[in-house]
Parts: sequence; C-alpha cells; structure tokens
Amino acid sequence: MQKLEEFIAANRSAFEQDLCDLLRIPSISTDRQYRGEVRKAAEWVADQFRSLDLETEIIETIGQPLVYAETPPVTGKPIALVYGHYDVQPPDPLDEWVSPPFEPTERNGNIYARGATDDKGQMLTHVKSVQSWIQSLGKLPIQVKFLIEGEEEVGSEGLYDYLESAAAVKKLNCDIVVISDTSQFARGRPAITYGLKGIAYFELLLTGPKQDLHSGVFGGAITNPANTLCKMLASLIDEKGRVQIPGFYDDVVPLSDRERAQFSDLPFSERSFMEQVGVDGVTGEAGYSTLERRWARPTFDINGMTSGYQGEGAKTVLPARASAKFSFRLVPKQDPTKVAEALREKLNELCPPGIVVELQEMHHAPGLVIPLDSPYMDAAARAIEKGFGHSPVFIREGGSIPIVNTFADKLHVDTLLLGWGLDDDNTHSPNEKFSLADYHRGIKASARLWQELSRIEPSA
Repeated sequence: MQKLEEFIAANRSAFEQDLCDLLRIPSISTDRQYRGEVRKAAEWVADQFRSLDLETEIIETIGQPLVYAETPPVTGKPIALVYGHYDVQPPDPLDEWVSPPFEPTERNGNIYARGATDDKGQMLTHVKSVQSWIQSLGKLPIQVKFLIEGEEEVGSEGLYDYLESAAAVKKLNCDIVVISDTSQFARGRPAITYGLKGIAYFELLLTGPKQDLHSGVFGGAITNPANTLCKMLASLIDEKGRVQIPGFYDDVVPLSDRERAQFSDLPFSERSFMEQVGVDGVTGEAGYSTLERRWARPTFDINGMTSGYQGEGAKTVLPARASAKFSFRLVPKQDPTKVAEALREKLNELCPPGIVVELQEMHHAPGLVIPLDSPYMDAAARAIEKGFGHSPVFIREGGSIPIVNTFADKLHVDTLLLGWGLDDDNTHSPNEKFSLADYHRGIKASARLWQELSRIEPSA
C-alpha cells in the first residue's frame, strides 16, 4: 500500500487540475441550451476511463447519456458499483458569486465552482483512486464498475428508463453500490449515512377569474386565488410543526431509544448551526431535537410561490391565478402515493367556490434505512479511518437520493453513502465549494475501500 499512497501524494497537483478541467464544463441539465455542454462532460468522464484502458461505454438514453466503465473481474471477490453524476444545478443568482461559477477558483484551501461538491468533486475521488491503483500497482483487488449519469439534478429520467431492461441489470450486477454525494457530519468528522428521507414534491395551481381583476372593483365579491393559496398552505401544518393531513403519521416508525441516544451523543452545536444558516432560532415539530427533526421526522416546506403583480411599484390586481411548489420529506415506511392521495382529498375539501384546484405530482421517492450490521459498513469505516485519520460517525440525512431505492429494488444490494462534503459547501447555492484537503482524503479513503472490500466474501 505504500506505493499506492506515494502515487496519490505525488499526483496531488494533477488530480486538482483534472477536477478544475471538469468543473469548467457548464453541464447544466435543467436548461436545454446546455445540452452540448452536458454531452461534453460525459465525454470528458469517458475519456478519463479510456485513458486507464477500462472497458468504457457511453450509453444513450431517452435523456442525457450514461457513462459506464469497469475494471477487469477479480474471481472470488466482491464487485462494487460506483454511482455519481456529472450534471450540475444552474448557478443563479450569478451576482452573488464571488468568482465566476465555471471558472474554478481556489480560496482558503477550497475550490469554488458549480458542481465542486455536488457531485463532480466527490464523484471524481473514486475515479482518481482507481487510477492510482492501476498506475501504481497495475490492477485493483476487486472489480469496480462505474455508472455516471447526466440527469440527477432533473430526476434521472434516462437512468430510470435504462434500469428497466434486463440487460442493464445484468451489466450492473454487483455486491455493493458506492455513492459519494452526501456530507461529513462536521469538519474533521467523516460520516457514513445509513438513512435518507423520502420525498413527495407537488405543484399546486389555483385558478379563479378568467383574467386579473381590479382589486377595488371586484375585491370582496370574487374569491382571490392568492388569498386562498395562503390559507390552503397554512392549513397543512400547525403551530407545533405537525403536518395536518389525515393519516400522515400512521406509518411513521418512532425513533428507538438507541438512535435518540446516538444522535444526542454527536458533537452538534445548535448555536453553530444557527450561525451557519444565519438565523437566531430553530423551530420544528415539538418534542424532538434539531437533529431528530432534520434526519428522522417528516416535514413540510413550501419551495416557491407565484401570483399577481411582482414588478416595480404598485399594481392593485386581484390575480387570476396563484401557484406554489412544495414538498414533504418522508421517513421510511411512509408511502408517497398515500400522502398524495390524502393531500388531494384535503385540498379539494378546502377549495372555496370560484376556485379550480389542480395538483400535479412532480416526483416522489420513499425513505430508507440501510442496515448497520453489514461487513460492507465495517469495511467502509476502516477505509475512511485510514483516509481521513478519524473513524466515521453513522448518521441519517434529511435529503433524498431516489436512485438508492431503485438500486435496492433492481440490483438487490445495499448502498454505502460515503460523503466527503461539508454542510457549508453551498450545494445548489452561489459560491459552491469543496475542500481540497477533503478531496485528497476522499481519494485515499476510496483507494483503501477497494482493499477493505476485497476481504469480504462476495454474495452468491
């Protein structure tokens, strides 16, 4: 392993240059005008694999292409499948960036660019670890497969369609999936995430009069869609943070005493948390700690609202339409379909005369918990300790990674969620960053992971 570690250390600068090259590609999957750049990013990733003489394929889908690659098989050893994505979120608002989002800039030991932590930087740690094995020791101790997509930020339509084929399932056969698209618990405290929330995301459109009206002439006689929208949304949650949809909590599994104790033992500072996000207090469901609410209790949040006049100055209209996008973060055992049905019934009951309700289900995924008593978890913990110099903590996260559920359903395997990022990396926000020290620690941990996994007997 010394030769491997020496290679990683000697190639720090080259690995950083490769990261910057990928970050310069504005692979924004949400905007069709960037389709060529998304394709360019796919080709860049594929070229990385081709340069290592890996069996490499760009798989066309109904959406953006998938990049697939694999190292040679190793008889009697497990197979790991690395999943990641090369697409990124739009960088808006541009005027809040200190440096241009697609001109990677180093400041204070961090690389700043869109996609730095989500997910180009984290994904690339596994590519570079495989490169390090091949170019220092000649081969890996296990077979590693890669599946890198270009639509994660817009729902992964192409990937889900691809996974419906038996040929795809056969190609992706593995014993464990590895994903680095999450965070450490805190700076210097690496984490393995064993639980994710699910999601049910909706758009609600309320339509009233056939056009915007004069609020003085028609106000008080015509139902205002904007007023109605506010009332409807407010009715979905009470002052104690409890969602007010019939049956919403029926399938929620209570936190065990062991998990509550485990969460409370983590070095979490509520004051530091408030300072990080710029607020002077926390809120949420009564009877639960901040970590419990963030990680293991269902929540409701409005994500955006639109209605009426938004221009400069005043315009006294009674708007014809009002809309909102909102999401429920769900915990394991909650069924997004049941939530949608109950929500639709409640909104129809609340709808006053003169208003038409349209509810669109944008996307959904169930939550999940991954067993901790797994040899793969133990192997990952040992690898992270060697890469970061600290043993990891085991955490849940409030976010959703729907593909993890799909891998479990289609490939019948668990996933290792190994996050190298930090909570303050500004994911999806201006000035996204990734610690270069953690980039290199991630490469070392990934390189160690292949060795640790080789000690496990593969599944039959």
